[in-house]
Amino acid sequence: MDAALQTAARRLGVECDGAPVWGDLGSTLSRRAGDRWLRVFSTRRPDGRRPDGEGIVGAEALVPDDVPRPRLHGSLDWATDGFGFGADLLDFVQHPVISPHRPDLDHDPGLPDQWWSDLRGALTGLGKSRGVRTTVRDAWFGKAFPQFLGIPAPAEIERVTGHGDLHWGNLTAPLVILDWERWGLVPVGYDPGILYVNSLLVPEVAARVRTEFADVLDTPAGRIGELAALAEMLQAVARGYYPELAHLLVARAVELTGVQPPIPVSSEIPA
Repeated sequence: MDAALQTAARRLGVECDGAPVWGDLGSTLSRRAGDRWLRVFSTRRPDGRRPDGEGIVGAEALVPDDVPRPRLHGSLDWATDGFGFGADLLDFVQHPVISPHRPDLDHDPGLPDQWWSDLRGALTGLGKSRGVRTTVRDAWFGKAFPQFLGIPAPAEIERVTGHGDLHWGNLTAPLVILDWERWGLVPVGYDPGILYVNSLLVPEVAARVRTEFADVLDTPAGRIGELAALAEMLQAVARGYYPELAHLLVARAVELTGVQPPIPVSSEIPA
């Protein structure tokens, strides 16, 4: 990954001057380069090429300009010695991340009304764009709902173009939405559902999420999206994540379904 970062910096014509920042399980490596942010990642695709319309490159092409995000200034895909790599050169975002060390929230950040209005506007604008990737697949519903919620998967899933990973570690104040790797077609209510379940430790913020997105979450389709968010979080709990949130996730699942979620025996269901 170090060599890949050096290759990307050379080919994109930048000089990195920031400390290295590793992603989850070493899958990405990033560094600041002046007013840019250089991010490299490994891929299982032997030629390194990304599918059209997906990820950061796809977002740059298909997401409206008024959705606040780091803009893309260059990208690369390549392979060497049987390993595929990709690199993106983005704006360096100066605004502080709301929860820089964890996806869920452990305090009230005191976000102003304008921030919430901006978030609603951003998700509305994103919903009007053309998503290519189906981020939460039908096959995952079929396995995850019985395993982590104890209920059958829904017969129909209504989708909208969304971010796909809308937690507090991907949001800044003032608002910029980070990390566009998973954007695409998501269940209606999934984005606000993810934000809501990542807010349960702070009831005031959780209540604000529900108020701001009641027109989505309080619909039959939005309920399915929230249940998908809960199932995904309970899957993460089964992998050892979110120990503080676990009992609140279970309680919310019971509140929505009337069913006590089963104890998971396996968590390896890719979304």
